[in-house]
Amino acid sequence: MREIATIIHEAVEQWEEQTKIQAKLTEGPTTEGLDAAMEFKYNGKKHRVYIEAKRELRNYQLPEIEMLAKKYHPLMVVADNIFPKIKEELKEKGIAYLETSGNMYYRVEDLFIWLEGKKPIMKEDEKLGRAFAKTGLKAVFHFLLMPELVNTTYRNIAEVTGISFGNINFIMTDLKQQGYLLKINDDEYQLYRKRELLAKWMDAYEHKLKPSLLVGTFRFINQTEAAKWNQIELNDSKSWWGGEPGGDLLTNYLQPEIFTLYTTEAKPELIKNYRFLPDPNGYIKVYKKFWNSDETNSNVAPPLLVYVDLINTGDRRCMETAEKIYNEFLQDKF
Repeated sequence: MREIATIIHEAVEQWEEQTKIQAKLTEGPTTEGLDAAMEFKYNGKKHRVYIEAKRELRNYQLPEIEMLAKKYHPLMVVADNIFPKIKEELKEKGIAYLETSGNMYYRVEDLFIWLEGKKPIMKEDEKLGRAFAKTGLKAVFHFLLMPELVNTTYRNIAEVTGISFGNINFIMTDLKQQGYLLKINDDEYQLYRKRELLAKWMDAYEHKLKPSLLVGTFRFINQTEAAKWNQIELNDSKSWWGGEPGGDLLTNYLQPEIFTLYTTEAKPELIKNYRFLPDPNGYIKVYKKFWNSDETNSNVAPPLLVYVDLINTGDRRCMETAEKIYNEFLQDKF
């Protein structure tokens, strides 16, 4: 795994090469607790820039970055790679960024630098391990929902998660090796670094597991049906709203535009029961249910999954709703 210090040094070298502005780097955590600081002069003025570094900036990290930017100005996010949509979010908030490839955005006082088009430098992929392969992701989600599950027998874990007995051993071993499952006495384990584990699961879920669960894309038969989506009576124990509709039902804060549904129903049932029309460009995305533990909200996926769906959109209104869900349903667990 690439060291944060290496990422910062490579990025600052690109800053100097691309802008021809020499910079002095304060290495290691600053007195403010950030990863580093950079100082340079331009037009006779001294600039001091606070640096927060990430290997790869993800949607779920944006709220943290925004809080830092309000406290430390100007803040620059340094990373190997920042996705275009996240760059737009940063620019909108007036937050500078710098990639190790040389792409950058900096707008403070009389200095405005915006450079794009440099291809990301390919880095060695992080080996995620068995716990973050498709099968492992299903197990980890159950552990995040029910932490006590890790102290039951492997056979019970297999029954609850629907994962084969043989795979459970590999997944548990991997979690131990990565430091996410610690032995606290002779008979008990507990999940450790749970927020980090959630962040890692969130990213792997979006790119590895979720695409494989897609049943199909649909739209409502007409706008009238779409307007009264929350009056649809979902089949009990067969279908659950996730994403934006799930977020609205949990918070009454979000008007859904993209509809996420998790289900065990087949396409013909979805069409018949909910008057969905198949549409390759549709705004209703239906996924196969992958968890075997239902919480109290009968027609909504577990709040943890709704939170993850919303954060992974990168959309501002969705992330605000996700924050409300976290504060109400999740903060005591993470």
